[in-house]
Amino acid sequence: MANNDKPNIIGFLCNWCSYAAADLAGSNKLEVPATLTTIRVMCSSRVDPVLILSAYLQGADGVLIAGCHPGDCHYQTGNYYTRRRFAVLHKILETFKLDPDRFRLSWISASEGKRFSEVTKEFAEHIGKIGPNLLKHKEFIE
Repeated sequence: MANNDKPNIIGFLCNWCSYAAADLAGSNKLEVPATLTTIRVMCSSRVDPVLILSAYLQGADGVLIAGCHPGDCHYQTGNYYTRRRFAVLHKILETFKLDPDRFRLSWISASEGKRFSEVTKEFAEHIGKIGPNLLKHKEFIE
């Protein structure tokens, strides 16, 4: 893992809720893992599964998708699509011999800066226990 054995985590955050929660966590000086790289998307449903697989192939140890709570999506049903993709993606990750626990979906509203901090810290801890993503290592491919 990069950064002194700390897990490299990619976070796809919904613009309307989760990204605002990340901003609130920062404003309130709440702890967020330094190895979390955030990518703002307009809706969690816009995260294509190919982007997630690409993140793992390029070295991510874990991927987090965070969006609005079900029923509160700014695009009405976007997070329901995300939830369905999440279920299918678990099966896809298993075919790549990736532990599905390396992928997390969380609903975090704009007012939940503390929850954003807690979710990201817990996920980073969990990924740290699992260990590095073997998909990015040459010996796994050979």
